[in-house]
Amino acid sequence: MNNKLTDAIKHLIIINVILFVVPQLLKLDFTNILALHYPKNDHFGIWQYATHMFMHGSFSHILFNMYGLWAFGTPLEQMWGKNKFIFFYFSAGIGAGLIYTLANYYQFNGIYEQLINFGLSANDVQNILNIGSYNDSRILLSNEEMIKFYSLYHTPAVGASGAVYGVLVAFGLYFKDAKLALLFFPVPIAAKYFIPFIILGDLFFGMTKYSIGNIAHFAHVGGALIGFLIAWYWKKNQFKIS
Repeated sequence: MNNKLTDAIKHLIIINVILFVVPQLLKLDFTNILALHYPKNDHFGIWQYATHMFMHGSFSHILFNMYGLWAFGTPLEQMWGKNKFIFFYFSAGIGAGLIYTLANYYQFNGIYEQLINFGLSANDVQNILNIGSYNDSRILLSNEEMIKFYSLYHTPAVGASGAVYGVLVAFGLYFKDAKLALLFFPVPIAAKYFIPFIILGDLFFGMTKYSIGNIAHFAHVGGALIGFLIAWYWKKNQFKIS
């Protein structure tokens, strides 16, 4: 297999680049429409489970995602064909969004229930979410927990990372002995070791407070999980999409 740009990946990259560059040139912001919001947020739309995959927050964000899509997706599209690859890509990306939402719901609802148990009404809690501040002696939570509560409600998710993680896992299943390297650890490691290490890292950072930056770790884990299940089934059963 070669690294020639395949049809599906070429068109996915073009769409991503257009939706990254054009809004900046025209001074438009599609975040409230296309990014994935928390379901209770007024800006949430069911279509966002698909559209958030084509939104990126920075040049480095889109660069790394599109590089990963090209590097790991090319051999998969060459092997599977365009239709099968597109189905896989969207399944991993949408699945990543759903699992990300479930993880956020679990965290958000846990704090919400505590606030209700402290004696706040649903309107009191919504007012906190609306204004972004609180001054109520009944709230026995730390500022860090309240900031997290507010952030879960208001911060949208963007990026193709979840779908790309699915692609990465599928690549590892089919090309387990391929050598990969990290930028900060440039020693080639076989995909069968490298990829589980990366995913376990995301799981660790997603479940602890040690995450660096605003990274949707559970979207990565979700995309990896859905990608693994589909790719494993296809590899085992030689499932094909016409």
